[in-house]
Amino acid sequence: MLLSSCGTTGLRALPAYEPPLAKSDYQRVRTTAYTHTESDHLQFTNHNALGGELQAAGPPIHRAENTRLPLEIEGDYRVVSYTPAPQPFSMNDDEPKPAVRKATRAITTTTTTRTVKVVRGKPVVVKARPQPPKIGSAAADWSRWPMGTTFRLLSTGQIYRVDDYGWALAGRNTIDLYMATQTEMNAWGAREEPIQILKWGSSEESLRFLQRHQDYKHIRRMVLELQGNDEAAAQLQ
Repeated sequence: MLLSSCGTTGLRALPAYEPPLAKSDYQRVRTTAYTHTESDHLQFTNHNALGGELQAAGPPIHRAENTRLPLEIEGDYRVVSYTPAPQPFSMNDDEPKPAVRKATRAITTTTTTRTVKVVRGKPVVVKARPQPPKIGSAAADWSRWPMGTTFRLLSTGQIYRVDDYGWALAGRNTIDLYMATQTEMNAWGAREEPIQILKWGSSEESLRFLQRHQDYKHIRRMVLELQGNDEAAAQLQ
């Protein structure tokens, strides 16, 4: 069983405790980045705390801040519907509008990746079918963002799901975003990011999972906070 993304020892002091953020569907949080080839992650290879593989998020989505809820997520965190991001717009009312064409009688066939119309006996590719965004892995304090919490970075539109945790995140209002390479990790650095929570994870399931591993102080701190004992969590060093 994997225990964390960042490993720890019983002698290592925990990071300074921060009071939790107010629970809200829109938050502004400190984000950092990590990757599986970092020295303190090598023992866990490319796996998260749940035993699955770490996933990098898909590419940024254009004008994500204008997309209200781009996807719906079932209980097992599968994407079941997706609304593609809006296209660029113009504030200039004088800009000529595209001409509206008359409907052409056509036979339409679809494949898994594109839509094809047969017009006058010739196949015409209309557009690629929108694909659901790839959900990336994120590590966080599970007492603040329980496992399974799925959120969107408003600046990029990328979607992440909390499936990992780490020593440096216990008692902190920081979310660590998984990146596929060290170059991407370094490019991200540390940023204050507005996020939108698309689905909150289960505090009860997080507590049941973590209670089995309380020999690790950072896990004990998360357990205390999940049990509502914030004062003891803050004092734990």
